[in-house]
Amino acid sequence: MATTEQTVLKAMKNAGKPVRPGDVAKMTGIDSKEVSNAIKGLKEKGKVSSPKRCYWAPTK
Repeated sequence: MATTEQTVLKAMKNAGKPVRPGDVAKMTGIDSKEVSNAIKGLKEKGKVSSPKRCYWAPTK
């Protein structure tokens, strides 16, 4: 897993609730496009899911 993906996943876990990519970008200081790409990669690996439109959370 790429380091950006690890950072994004950790930030999502720390948030403790579903978050938007823009929120993750603010928390991590990573560009929002990079966050979106990381989320896409995490989704393909089954590490995150979308409980509601535009929000993402780590899978259990």
